[in-house]
Amino acid sequence: MTGIGFGTWAWGNQLLWGYQPERDDPDLEATLSAAVQGGLSLVDTADSYGTGRLNGRSELLLGQFLRAMDPAQSRRLKVATKLAPFPWRLGRGGFKRAFDASQKRLGGHLDRIQLHWSTARYAPWQELPLLDGLGDLVEQGLVPELGLSNVGPKRLRFLHGHLLTRGIRLQSVQVQLSLLAPEPVLRGELVQVCQELGVELLAYSPLALGILAIPSGVQGTTSTVLRSRLFQRLLPASEDLRSVMGEIAAKRSASMAQVALNWCRAHGACPIPGLRRPAQALDAAAALKWSLNTTERQALDQLSERTLARMPANPFQSA
Repeated sequence: MTGIGFGTWAWGNQLLWGYQPERDDPDLEATLSAAVQGGLSLVDTADSYGTGRLNGRSELLLGQFLRAMDPAQSRRLKVATKLAPFPWRLGRGGFKRAFDASQKRLGGHLDRIQLHWSTARYAPWQELPLLDGLGDLVEQGLVPELGLSNVGPKRLRFLHGHLLTRGIRLQSVQVQLSLLAPEPVLRGELVQVCQELGVELLAYSPLALGILAIPSGVQGTTSTVLRSRLFQRLLPASEDLRSVMGEIAAKRSASMAQVALNWCRAHGACPIPGLRRPAQALDAAAALKWSLNTTERQALDQLSERTLARMPANPFQSA
């Protein structure tokens, strides 16, 4: 059974999450501490996290909080960031300045560097030089591990093979995966390729931006227009699914969020839910103490497949 990590997309994001520094930063620091103490194994961020003038805020906060933490505690957490292949980042050295900036914001706490998405669909000439640049960082000992994000089974196999010719191991690939975005596991090919190649599968947005933590019959509330629109569309369409999740949660004396996380784990993926409050970190850590049985997993699989509502697909996801 896989572990559980967490993501920091909301840290600095005002557009989707309504981030306010004075209000939220103390909670975010306490959230990180609770996550580490609870045994969450990996924290994921990106150089593009943080909206507008707050760009890079997620990395900056994470670095500050880690520096203030007891070193014995911080060493228990694997830190991963993603570099975005923006159009102006070209060539084998196209990520150098971005990597240096991320390292500085994170205060040197960096264990895995990841390509944020593949450019194969719209700028194929850009992808391999950038990936080779990331491989250079690993070879030079500047970062221990290399991963991918928003890459499907075909691209994963190709990029894994390319890195293998250099003797570089691909550690992980992360994709959107939840009961409202189940395609990566219900189709099965990505899971099979990951198992075959020995690549860790990370599931981002495993709670579908919080929708899968809302009990059936409850109207969810959110402070931003974008999430509100998503709630209006997906909450009514996922009633049956969330009702069964609630039944499983009640039998397990657990939360619906734990059910959603353990569904990902039951399919061989390490979920990385976004966390903003210490209580959320403690709840996610509690999911490590139990697992779905086969009957529960199959019931959720069937409901997920029948549910017409789907999370918006990431436009940068490759095949």
